[in-house]
Amino acid sequence: MALDVGAAGTNSGVLASTRLDTTWHVLWTHSRCEQMVADQLSAKGFHPFLPQIEVWSVRAGRRRLIDAPMFPGYLFLNDTLGKASHIEVRKARGLARILGEAWDRLAVVPETEIAAIRHVADSRVPVFAHPYLREGRRVRIISGPLADVEGILVKARPEKGLLVLSVHLLQRSVAVEVDGAQVVPA
Repeated sequence: MALDVGAAGTNSGVLASTRLDTTWHVLWTHSRCEQMVADQLSAKGFHPFLPQIEVWSVRAGRRRLIDAPMFPGYLFLNDTLGKASHIEVRKARGLARILGEAWDRLAVVPETEIAAIRHVADSRVPVFAHPYLREGRRVRIISGPLADVEGILVKARPEKGLLVLSVHLLQRSVAVEVDGAQVVPA
């Protein structure tokens, strides 16, 4: 089964299936080069994933919503990287490095973290940056557009709460507002 993130490497038109023989790696890019790197890797046949969120931007006195990377400076790659493919990925203009110790000891992001980020990105619910959380009360969403997503619940009031999703390798988190009635302990 193949993971299709479209020609631009964004989350639009993403298939829910993933390939079973590959792992998720993290690519660190130069400032504001995430989309350029994703486009180059897609053109070479790789499978990048650049989760994006909508943010307000003001330019020339006009305010508008634009897509921005969910994790600025980073994108994910779902491919098995041997020496030749590692070199090919490193050739992408705008790429700073692939996280890990060496080409044969690359850092890996667990599939569960990527699946949660993908689900939130595909649902198009408002997402915002949140201080990194490693531990807390783990919950699972039982209904709505984020059904089956697991994360850490903070600001637990009966009616509202924040579901925090973390990528531990990056030590970064994002949050979405959820209804308190839609969560159960994980």
